[in-house]
Parts: sequence; structure tokens; C-alpha cells
Amino acid sequence: MHSKSMDEWQHSHDFISQHADGEKRTFQVLILTAVTMVIEIVAGSHYGSMALLADGWHMATHVAAFLITLFAYRYARINRDNPAFAFGTGKVSVLGGFASAISLGVVALMMISESLQRLFNPSVISFNEAIFVAVLGLLVNIISAFLLMDHHHHEHDDDHEHEHEHHHHDHNLKAAYYHVLADAFTSILAIVALLCGKYFNWTWMDPIMGIVGAIIISRWAYGLIRQTAPILLDESIDQDYQKSICKAIEDDGENKVFD
Repeated sequence: MHSKSMDEWQHSHDFISQHADGEKRTFQVLILTAVTMVIEIVAGSHYGSMALLADGWHMATHVAAFLITLFAYRYARINRDNPAFAFGTGKVSVLGGFASAISLGVVALMMISESLQRLFNPSVISFNEAIFVAVLGLLVNIISAFLLMDHHHHEHDDDHEHEHEHHHHDHNLKAAYYHVLADAFTSILAIVALLCGKYFNWTWMDPIMGIVGAIIISRWAYGLIRQTAPILLDESIDQDYQKSICKAIEDDGENKVFD
């Protein structure tokens, strides 16, 4: 009788190698975001624009989120062969995504608080300078979004596409992508509000757009939490997926799944 060696029976729990490209792209976006953040804060201070200062500090929270993302990538990569992690470090990426989702929610709450304050106590805005820097920020966010788009599932062959997409989706990269979308979305809302303020004197549009943006960002954060939390809590897989596994095992008529 042929017996398999130990190496043949074992299989790898390395779900991190395939995320190397995501780590590289996240670092590139971190640099772009940090540079834009500094420009907005300096410009806001120089031109006396609270709108630019607020957006600059808002981008600072995303820089912190990207640092969380990069830490998760690095920690998972360094410990991918560590026997202390019985099932590998794949969940570190999921944990990074969950932490980033929480930070997105915090950003949304800060935006609502700041918008309400500016709704009742409007500040003087240097519209021309603010619009220019807001457009610059939007361009950076568009570039960053293209860098962070997750094409990972296209890298697998057709026979295993669904299985790998279900198990190995890079939630860490997705969280970083959502942060960039949040920044791009708030930049668009800021540009619309600033144009309305400049040409129609609708200064109330600025805080209203901030509230709208915060609500939509909250929905993104909630959606990401719903995706990552069940994985971290080892929630059971989908019922249809369970049935297909049981059917595959029991098809030969000799086996029966009880648990």
C-alpha cells in the first residue's frame, strides 16, 4: 500500500504572498496622500481657509488608516510561517480591514460634528484658493483609487475563481480603497459646495455636503464591518456552500456527513 509522506499530507496556510502587490500599491498611495495632506494644511493656514484645514486633517486620518493597513501586511508577511499561527496569518489582513472600517466610521462622525458646527457658525472661505487645492486633492484621489483597485480575483484560473475569491479576498486592500473613495467623494462634495458658495453665495452648502458625505461614508464603513466581522468571529459559511460540500462528500454513497 502506498502511504503519503508528511509533506504530501500537509498544505500551506500562506494567504499573504498573493497580497504583496496590494502592500506595494498601498505604500504608494500613502506617500501621495501624505504629500497632499501637507499641501492642504499649509495652504489652509496661509489662506485662512478652514475648509482646506479641515480637509487636510481629514486626510491625516486616512494616512493613519493606511499605516494600519501597511502594518497588517508587514506583520502577516513576517509571521506567515510562524507555527504559533495554526491557520496562518490570513486573518491579519481581515483584522486590518476591520480596524480601517472603524476608523472610517470615526471620520464620518468627525465630519458630521464639524459640519453641524460650521452650519451654525459659518467661517469665511477663500474660495479660489480652496477650489484649486480641492481639485488637486481630487486628482490625487483618482490616481490613488486606480492604484488600489483590487484585481486580485482575476489572477486565478476559472476553475478555482469562486473558491479563491471567497477565501482570499484582500479585505485590507479593500479598506484602503474605501478610504481613498471617501476622500475623493468628500473632495467632489467640497468642490460643488465651494462653487455654489462662490457664485451663488450659498455658504450653507458646504456643511450640508459634509453631512451627506458623512452618511455615505458611514454606509461604506458598515458594509466593510459586515464583511470582515463574520470572518474574525469564524461565522459558519453560507448554507448553499455547505450543502455543495456535503453533496460532494456523499456522492459515492459510502460516506455520510453528520457534523
